[in-house]
Amino acid sequence: MFVGVARLPIVDELDSAIVQHLQRDARQTNRDLARRLGIAPSTCLERVRLLRARGVIRGYHAEIDPAALNRNVEAFVSIRLRPLNRDVIDAFKATLIGLPEVTAVYVLAGDEDLLAHVTAPDLDHLHAFLIDRLSQPREVVTFRSQIVFQSAQKRVHERLPGE
Repeated sequence: MFVGVARLPIVDELDSAIVQHLQRDARQTNRDLARRLGIAPSTCLERVRLLRARGVIRGYHAEIDPAALNRNVEAFVSIRLRPLNRDVIDAFKATLIGLPEVTAVYVLAGDEDLLAHVTAPDLDHLHAFLIDRLSQPREVVTFRSQIVFQSAQKRVHERLPGE
């Protein structure tokens, strides 16, 4: 049986517009957001509160340049674990996300069990992290790293058609 993410209620057109505007600029005032959407500020405020209460909006974050934090090298590291069970996966995922070099951890289906996004000041630090820290736990059967040369991310997610 697949255990997935709890389904949130689908957002309507106005909710979707609010979410898009907040993804572009989460620091805008409620009054400015309402004006851009052509709705009353009280309506806008209530909709945003409901979106937060429903878990659609999970937080507001500052986007920081990794190089400003001495994170000049990025890599994705695929990891295989054994024994493979929920407790091992959950514990290792918690350990990984607690490491300062790790920015994200994903549990995967397929040949690899986890994917970690790792940053480091340089290649020597990345290599030391992989050899001295990641390879040491007995649950790690193997890992494979891929260095990131360039990246692009979509910061504004739109509602997909369907349902």
